[in-house]
Amino acid sequence: MAVPKRKTSPSRRGMRRAHHALPKNTFVEDKDGELHRPHHVNLKTGMYRGKQILQPKED
Repeated sequence: MAVPKRKTSPSRRGMRRAHHALPKNTFVEDKDGELHRPHHVNLKTGMYRGKQILQPKED
């Protein structure tokens, strides 16, 4: 089994973990001014790319 020869310093460990953070969610505005995720069905309206895909959710 491989064993490290030297202890990984906190700085090097932090540099490796610099890419582990999750990015912020992106939102796009549709023609009605509502925000939704790009390439996702809008569950409020049931629309995707201007077409009715699902029945709108009832509140």
